[in-house]
Amino acid sequence: MNSFAWWPILILLLMASITDLRFRRIPNWLVLPFLVAGFVVSGWLHGRAGIGRSLAGVGLAILLCGLFYWLGGLGAGDLKLCAAIGAWIGPHQLFIAQVATGIVGGIWVLVWAVYAGFLAELFKGTGDLALGWVGRGKLQDPEMTLDNPLRRKMPYAPAIAIGTLLSFFAV
Repeated sequence: MNSFAWWPILILLLMASITDLRFRRIPNWLVLPFLVAGFVVSGWLHGRAGIGRSLAGVGLAILLCGLFYWLGGLGAGDLKLCAAIGAWIGPHQLFIAQVATGIVGGIWVLVWAVYAGFLAELFKGTGDLALGWVGRGKLQDPEMTLDNPLRRKMPYAPAIAIGTLLSFFAV
């Protein structure tokens, strides 16, 4: 199914990247039908095993991306996008895609921070997010959420797109 999923995923990633770059959000009308279609196509091609594989892919996406969403470092649209991709490509390839996305995303955020001139602020914020919970008594800093207009928001769909497309060449 992975080769079958190339074109639909490519189109989804292109559209999600454009909307995320332009509006800083990934709309539900884009990802939710794609998520459902992943289950339908997997079931059609591989029966119950395909649906199970789609469920495992969605579960892995929720597990991996859900932590970053819970910490306030990833938006709900990014989480739903990864879940939709997981429904199409399954857990094995999704894991590879997430590792590649993490690498691409790390490079993307550093280049973006250097370009925009807030690299020092980025490292301070990352340290506060990762280690500041000791002083706060909870993991999520109320000031470090995506809804806070004072925080810089980076469109992450392009990193997800590049990482996912790279995973097709690794499998």
